[in-house]
Amino acid sequence: MDLVAFMKKYAEQIGGQYTEYDATHSIIIVPVSGNRFQTVLGTIKKNELYNRKLIRLTSKICPVKPDLDYRMLFEQTAFFNYCRFFIKENYLQIESVTTIDSANEDQIKEMIQEVANLADQYEMKLTGADIH
Repeated sequence: MDLVAFMKKYAEQIGGQYTEYDATHSIIIVPVSGNRFQTVLGTIKKNELYNRKLIRLTSKICPVKPDLDYRMLFEQTAFFNYCRFFIKENYLQIESVTTIDSANEDQIKEMIQEVANLADQYEMKLTGADIH
């Protein structure tokens, strides 16, 4: 799958915006409910442990704070189809990952929408604001 070409085409389909970094990174600004938008970064990365290429879709939620209810967040992942929370560069983020060989366009669309919607939902829940 050519993730960059797919992300560009999908952004056009949903009325979002597309930005390309390079052959392995691209960004879609995804429309979500309430006339808001959420940034989703698509990356192709090699998993060294299993020696295969992965598609990783991520979105920032909010800066990490000691008073975040991390237990609640991790328990919530049981209800997600594709996503999980993670912390990187002092930000709570959400990601969805699949192998490039097994991915199909419908699945990637669902993953992008879940990443965008959950990031927006938890951003509002945890901060009360539309930050990203």
